[in-house]
Amino acid sequence: MTKDLEKDFKDNNRNDFNNICDECKKEDESVFQNLIMTGFKLCKSCRVSKTIFPL
Repeated sequence: MTKDLEKDFKDNNRNDFNNICDECKKEDESVFQNLIMTGFKLCKSCRVSKTIFPL
């Protein structure tokens, strides 16, 4: 892998593990936990609302 590709790969992985919800764009500790459990970057409140209203 070239150095540029390696740097881009590392930067993309860092962005995946930030604690910012994809729905409401707020930072929350539960985002990382939900990412591990469900595979989606949602905070606790967005996860509950998506469970109740799945549209």
